[in-house]
Amino acid sequence: MDTPAKEIKKPAFQNAVRNVLTTDRALVMGIVNITPDSFYDGGRYISEQEAIAHAERLIAEVVDIIDLGAVSTRPGAEDVAPEEELKRLLPVLDFLVKHHPQIPVSIDTYHSAVAKKVVAHGASIINDISGGTMDEQMYKTIGELKVPYILMHIQGTPKTMQVEPHYTNVVEEVYQFFEKRIAQLKSAGAAEIILDPGFGFGKTVDHNFALLRHLDRFKKLGLPILAGLSRKSMINKVLKTKPENALTGTISLNTIALLNGANILRVHDVKEAKQVIALVNQYRKAE
Repeated sequence: MDTPAKEIKKPAFQNAVRNVLTTDRALVMGIVNITPDSFYDGGRYISEQEAIAHAERLIAEVVDIIDLGAVSTRPGAEDVAPEEELKRLLPVLDFLVKHHPQIPVSIDTYHSAVAKKVVAHGASIINDISGGTMDEQMYKTIGELKVPYILMHIQGTPKTMQVEPHYTNVVEEVYQFFEKRIAQLKSAGAAEIILDPGFGFGKTVDHNFALLRHLDRFKKLGLPILAGLSRKSMINKVLKTKPENALTGTISLNTIALLNGANILRVHDVKEAKQVIALVNQYRKAE
């Protein structure tokens, strides 16, 4: 294993939220799943060498952020112990921080113990799919670590979230969740928060498209918005396709997300996402 990142200079990413809010340039977060069972690429990058090679391909495509995940969060997924999660994460994280220090690394975890360890090894962002609902120590930990935190909405857990999800008004309920959780995070000392409405996490197709159509509603909270739409079932169920054939649908929905206020696109396909951003930027310049 490479030298822990506490002995290595960490990426300068301490003003992540301010930078995103004050620039017209959207960011691309590239997904590296070190899991055997993720919905699209599970098992492809389970070894340290495969995961590193994939991350370096994304870096070559000029990714802005690498998002490492070692626990599948597909519908029905089981939890993984923090010890196993760290066993998968740390070799890849250590390599990236040592050899690509200019690239901020986000860690997709809902365990506060994992968050503490990965930040000590140089991770720049914690991406919590549970929004703090699956570990009561997470907000306190984020407040102590002073790293950007991606606050995602989920109904239930990955194991239960797609068992008849129900909302009276999904947009307003997610908005209220954010309002409450932002206040709790700030009380705990969190300084930088990014919002993720959680497409596919305890939502039907209709719920997902309502959130996408009204994504600009969340801009009123004054924080950057991350859209994670890449190859998800909300595409496949409409187009009657599979994740491996969902790139066109992903490009389409990412375009809508940008036009409706998204600041960060979390994707499997970095090159295509960068092209979408370039085209949307050119569209916005037109008179």
